Amino acid sequence: MKEKIKKGTLLALFFTVFVDMIGVGIVIPVFPLLFADSHSGVFASEIPLASRLFVYGFLAACYPLAQFFGAPILGALSDRYGRKPILTISLFGTLVGYILFAWSVKEGNLYLMFFSRALDGFTGGNISIAMSSIADISDAKSKTKNFGLIGMAFGLGFILGPYIGGKLADPSIVSWFSYATPFWAAAFLALCNLFLISFIYKETIKTKVNTPVSFTTGFKNIGKAFSVPNLRVIFTVLFFLTFGFSFFTQFFQIFLSEKFKYTSSQVGDIFAYIGVWIALTQGGLTRILSKIVTPVQIMSICIFILGITFFVLVVPDDKIWIFLILPFVAINQGLIAPNSTTLVSAQAPNESQGEILGISQSVQSLAQAIPPIIAGIIVSINLELPILVAGTCTLLAGIIFVLFFKRNSKKFNL
Repeated sequence: MKEKIKKGTLLALFFTVFVDMIGVGIVIPVFPLLFADSHSGVFASEIPLASRLFVYGFLAACYPLAQFFGAPILGALSDRYGRKPILTISLFGTLVGYILFAWSVKEGNLYLMFFSRALDGFTGGNISIAMSSIADISDAKSKTKNFGLIGMAFGLGFILGPYIGGKLADPSIVSWFSYATPFWAAAFLALCNLFLISFIYKETIKTKVNTPVSFTTGFKNIGKAFSVPNLRVIFTVLFFLTFGFSFFTQFFQIFLSEKFKYTSSQVGDIFAYIGVWIALTQGGLTRILSKIVTPVQIMSICIFILGITFFVLVVPDDKIWIFLILPFVAINQGLIAPNSTTLVSAQAPNESQGEILGISQSVQSLAQAIPPIIAGIIVSINLELPILVAGTCTLLAGIIFVLFFKRNSKKFNL
């Protein structure tokens, strides 16, 4: 691919992920609080908080579970037919999913909520396809840097998305704002993204591969992920990292709401603050470190710092400490994400990047589907338990990485 076209495609991918993550970020501060609020209209006001959060756990699990089946299919199809048409289908599913969820919130229809999240999850492979496109146009030296650029778009989306979402759900700002408003806004952004892909994005795949497509691909991917020697360890690490971080992301809003009495608007501010640190890390620090240290070295340190930080996060009773601790979560997660993607991508030849990243998405989707269900139960025992479990799983991932992957990294040419 010519250098000018490559830069244009990178720019298109940057804005695609940026706009997509604004849409995702918009719903972050709203989604769990919709169930925590006894007056949201989803449940009768007399239903206890524990019961509402139990149902929320299953609804939160619905998206990654559907993605477990859909993402590898989309990844394989993108290898076969190209990134652009499959990315378009994925974004269309996201658009419809947001519209249906906004309508379900307005009507208080719990069944439609589950259906819309499942639809969005099944077609929601846009990020993994974007990552495949990055792999298509990157060489070994530029891969981490380019993944970091997309990570910066991810972080910037998290700055604006939660901030906008928290404000759009706050009727004290505008009288007609409600819990449904952020989802209508996310649907509009998904529509914008469809136009972006149609007119700016250029196809990146060089050699199309007739990768098998099956509804059971997710299960086959899990089997493949843990059966091939140079995949087994890194995917085990990725599973526990994602497993732990999902406990944090799905229930940290509840922690803030119940312990510090944060509103949806204030929760949005917190996640925007996290986004600032992620953007600075992946847009600047990742690119600098990629020139002087290897992904293996970065992962060996950052995983342990992240795990310890989760334990520290539950200690303070003063809000100011939350603002001082959260940068350590954001910086280390911001370094882990692109470098783990680099290590996964390095395990496959260029013509199979869609397949290998589809396998990665299967592992992550499975790891994201289980924690909300468990957290929905244990949060009623202790508000801090989901975050403590996040720290435990992250430290376990670090131990596995150091003992089994770092030691053999030279054997894998990393």
